[in-house]
Amino acid sequence: MKRIITKGISCLEPLDGSREWYWGMDYTSGDLYEAEELFSSKHPIRQNRLILVRYPEGAVYEPIHPEPGQYLGKPVYHDGRVVLLMVDFPKEEIRILTFHEAEKTTEPLAVLPLSIVADCYNLMLEASPLMLTRSAHDNQFQIIWPERRDFAIEDHEFFEFLDGKRLYTSVWYEDPDYREELLVRDYNTGEVLERIPGSLRSMPDGQNWLLV
Repeated sequence: MKRIITKGISCLEPLDGSREWYWGMDYTSGDLYEAEELFSSKHPIRQNRLILVRYPEGAVYEPIHPEPGQYLGKPVYHDGRVVLLMVDFPKEEIRILTFHEAEKTTEPLAVLPLSIVADCYNLMLEASPLMLTRSAHDNQFQIIWPERRDFAIEDHEFFEFLDGKRLYTSVWYEDPDYREELLVRDYNTGEVLERIPGSLRSMPDGQNWLLV
């Protein structure tokens, strides 16, 4: 039996798009949005920890050690590297960093003002292609970086991937039976171009399977 020293992080998840990487995090102050709420209410927030574990050898990396007031989001895998999301609440910055495994270092890809978003609700990285996105409470899906796009979406609709100028989302219904559709939207206008019955599943090698 292989012992993996995680220092208290007991749950690992596969990193989407990679066959080799798993990731885990503690949630000392909840998720990014909950940490932001605590900070805005003048409550102290403890920085969280994120680890990366390489399969099959089980090597553990802690790519960044946040300072008080800094909080990490879910990482993604893009172009052969792990990309990290961190919000620095005292400095009011959103930082996107790439992890260099050989050097065990991180390099900033972008530093954005926190004011670019209304809040950190569902603020996350996506990697098809690499983007910073946000799904708001009011049926709005936003691409924040590298360019800004705002889309009005349906109830229970969520982003899947972007292919050129075609934005793919999934939506689920209970009418009364549960079912899912894959929606194809025009990236420039947000117009729905196609509705495809079925449930999308992303595979570890980057393939997308539609279950019909």
